[in-house]
Amino acid sequence: MTYTLNVAGLTRELPLCPVNESLDIAAFVMFSDVELTVKCAEELLKKAPGFDIIVTAESKGIPLAYEAARQSGKNYIVARKSVKLYMTDPISVNVKSITTAAEQTLYLSKEDAKRIKGKRVLILDDVISTGESLIAIEKLVEAAGGSIAAEGAVLAEGDAAKRDDIIFLEELPVFPK
Repeated sequence: MTYTLNVAGLTRELPLCPVNESLDIAAFVMFSDVELTVKCAEELLKKAPGFDIIVTAESKGIPLAYEAARQSGKNYIVARKSVKLYMTDPISVNVKSITTAAEQTLYLSKEDAKRIKGKRVLILDDVISTGESLIAIEKLVEAAGGSIAAEGAVLAEGDAAKRDDIIFLEELPVFPK
């Protein structure tokens, strides 16, 4: 089974995937879909207020953040899911996402935190669902001394579409069984 998604003037068929016994979600994956990534970044930037830098969580938001950074001429930072050798004095927060089985931790290096300090941050992701990933990135941005200009995603899934504090291009329904 699939769900037909129309977003940014494009149409894609998304496979339905089971979350648990009572719920399926449509799998939205931007990786390798350059046309979709370019168009969605363009449309999200039209909705975004002024910002200085983009932050996203590893990994599905990276293509979108990169493309939005390329189009806007602003830099982007990735909150990593593990500490890398080059990261000094990282700050971290825990997150539990609907698409991830276990709790995860997101990290920012001291260097990236310095790049955020005093800046207006646009947080971007592919899909906002429960909002847990956003909360984790918000905490990282605040710990780094940045201020959140806006939070956005290509899709707002389920109840997230009712939120008025995020920007998004389309609603993505969930599929109760």
